[in-house]
This record gives sequence, structure tokens and C-alpha cells, in this order.
Amino acid sequence: MVNTDAPAPEWPVLGSAERRVREIQTKLHRWATDDPDRRFHDVFNLVYDPAFLLVAWERVRGNRGARSAGVDGATAFFIEARRGVEPFLAEIRDDLKARRFRPLPVRERMIPKAGGKLRRLGIATVRDRVVQAALKLVLEPIWEADFLPCSYGFRPNRRTHDAVAEIRTFASPPHRYEWALEGDIAACFDEISHCALLDRVRLRISDKRVVALIKAFLKAGILSRETGFRESHAGAPQGGILSPLLSNVALSVLDEHFDRKTRHQRSLPRGQRRGQPLFRLSRYADDWVLLVKGERADVEAMRDEAATVLAAMGLRLSQAKTVITHIDEGLDFLGWRIQRHRKPGTAKSYVYTYPSKKAVTTVTGKVRTLSRMNRNQPLEVLLHNLNPVLRGWCNHFQPGVSSATFAYLRAFTWRRVFGWMRRKHPGMNWKQLRRRYCQGGWWPTDGDVALFNPARTRTTRYRYRGAAIPTPWASTI
Repeated sequence: MVNTDAPAPEWPVLGSAERRVREIQTKLHRWATDDPDRRFHDVFNLVYDPAFLLVAWERVRGNRGARSAGVDGATAFFIEARRGVEPFLAEIRDDLKARRFRPLPVRERMIPKAGGKLRRLGIATVRDRVVQAALKLVLEPIWEADFLPCSYGFRPNRRTHDAVAEIRTFASPPHRYEWALEGDIAACFDEISHCALLDRVRLRISDKRVVALIKAFLKAGILSRETGFRESHAGAPQGGILSPLLSNVALSVLDEHFDRKTRHQRSLPRGQRRGQPLFRLSRYADDWVLLVKGERADVEAMRDEAATVLAAMGLRLSQAKTVITHIDEGLDFLGWRIQRHRKPGTAKSYVYTYPSKKAVTTVTGKVRTLSRMNRNQPLEVLLHNLNPVLRGWCNHFQPGVSSATFAYLRAFTWRRVFGWMRRKHPGMNWKQLRRRYCQGGWWPTDGDVALFNPARTRTTRYRYRGAAIPTPWASTI
């Protein structure tokens, strides 16, 4: 299907490998876009192509998780230093070509969640991560042609701000969608049906070798320190390189269901459409909100439909966390609070987006933890630790009505830093502290390093992009 007969260099340099991968990805994406019913019959050879494996290695090596080892105990740095990258990739390539490749179980690690709960994380071996990354390089351009604009999570050139902007846009005039169904899928990554997922994979990929490789990763099993080895009969390991793409393939059934309903509704005569509810889905991975222009009873009917659609993939809605809210009451979505209320001093109401209380609690908790650090270190060290946290958080929440929150964060951080300085120098009074650390003013500074001031972050408005978000595979051929 893809012309790979031309002999490629055994292990090309990274720049030429990236160009080759991008050219083939562009072809795959164009073919998938031009023919929505096309099934790809011969793409397994791309998975073990030297260029794809080299680019996959670079992505695994450059990821922060490269420092973590799987069940074999080997990190990316160990492989690079002891085995060598080319012999390592050559072994993977030979195993794939000979159909000898077998994924190892993932190493289970429990990480804390909000509310005291734990999230199960599956850490694959570096060898398996490289093959998963190569698979993703091949399959992502194909499935991106099918994914709908309402899906934003784990997709190129898309971010949480797009999902929030869509809700704000359609809850505002002239659309005025006032009811929201906040969907929560219980244990999404743990309960996806393997059979249903592979059936959806086969809609686009008819290469049995690729399907068998994906199935092997899904069935690889889990190795836990507490329970030992256990088989995986459902779900995709959270933390795997391929898992976000597979979860989008599974959850796209929800996007397609409501898209079909919308297109059917638009095909009806205007008289038949009158009085029917309108709806708009915005999904970021397994977090989603369905906006409805109608009555509460219409939202309840949509909730039952969504539950039925997800059940076909082995998924279920959390009854406790799936709630129906009015836009005047507000909803929390992806760290943002989205709510309509009257603008002070006017009689007009607008939909506002600003950081949620949970997001504020998270960042103040980090500031509190950092400001409890060893007081024997210089103030410069504390500022170097605090500034990236504050700057990153403010940059994320910059496109919103966040000025009051930034001012609160400024005051909170100032109190915590001054409290740290007073504990460090209990014999100093305020005047002495200001002379030593604030150059006679009130803002903490140590040498060339000053505490980041959140209140100086200027807020902006993030514009809704909708279907205008470009793909990274714009055809130039």
C-alpha cells in the first residue's frame, strides 16, 4: 500500500528519518480523509521501518518517563549507555519482522489522586514503549481523519482550552445552550472491552499483523508487587503510549452517536425540527460535557442514550458523578469553572470562565509544600522552586476571567514566603527583613532572582477554533 520498496538506509540520521515519517504520515492521512471507508491492508511493514523506529525511540527517550523502568529493570538511559541504540532497535526490528515480538507485562504503580484515592498506572518496558510509539506514528494519521471536531483530548494541536471555549461559546448568545450533562465514565481505562475496541480498530485496519500486535499489548498482563502477575481481560494500561489513542478510538462512539443525531435533525423539515432539543458535545478524553438547548427532561433522556452507547464498549457512567446542571449554577470542567451570571453594574448576563476552586487549592497546596522546605537554604533556592509552578499555572489560566484569582495567589504566596523568611531569621524585625530580602521594598528578591508575581499576568480571551484546528499532516504532495 505504502511504497517502501526503495532501500532506506539501515539507520538513517534523525533529521532524514523525521522527514520520511512525516511524508508517509501525510500520505496515510490524505488517503484516509479522501476515502472514509478505506481499510488499510499493509501497514505492518511501517511499524518496523528504521525511520519509524528511530523516531519512536527519540520520543520515548525524550519523554520524562524515560527514567522509569518496566518489569525488566532497564531504563532508556541504561539501554543507551550499555547496549547502544542501534543494536537495541535492530533487535526489535528483527523480532517484529519475524513475528517473534511479544510484549512483557506492565509494572503496576499506584499514584495518589485527589480525595485520597489511588490511580493505577501501568509502566511498560522501554522495548514495548518503542514499538507502541512506532504503532502510534502509523495509526494516528489514519484515525485522525475519522475523529470529530468535538474531541480534544490527546490529539495533535488541541488542548483543554479548546474544549472549554466550545462550552463557553455555545452557552452564550446567540446559541444559549443552558443545560449541561457532566459525564463521568467510571474507571474508563480499566474497563474498555477488548473485543469491542478491536472491532473498531478493524473498521480501518485490516492488516491482521497490526491488529494482533495491538491485541498483544492489551493482553500483556499486569505485574504488581502486592498481587503478582494477573491477566488483563479488559482496559488499556493507563500510562501507555498507545493507550490515549486507543481510548479515543473507543470513546469516539459517543461523538459519532450525537453527530448522527445532529445530522438527522438538520435533515428534517423546519416544521418537524421545531420544539426538538438541540445538543452539543465537548469531550476531552474521558471527561465530557453535553450541552442541551431544551428542558431538563431532554437532558435526562440524553444521559440514558449516552449510557447505552458507552455500554457497547464495556463502559458505564458513574451515577454519583454524572450530574445535570444549569449554566446559571455553573459547572467545573478540566480545572475551569464555567458559569453564567450578571455582570456587575449592568443588567446583562455573560458566561464566565475562571479557575475552579479545586485548581486553586492544588496550586496553593504546592506553594504551601514548597514553602515548608529546609530553612537553611538560601531564599534564591526557594524562589527557583516556586517560580516555575506559579508561572506555569498562571499561563494555563491566563485565557479566562482570572485577575481576581491571580491577585489572591499573589497575596497567598507573599504571605508564605515572608513566613518562611521570618522562621529562617526569628531575631529580625520587618524592617531588617525588607532591607535584606526586598531591597527596602516589599517584594522578595535574592540577587537576580525575584519571586514571580501572579498579579502581573495579563488575562486574555481564548477564541473558539472549532473545526478550523489544523492537523500536522497538511498535504504538500
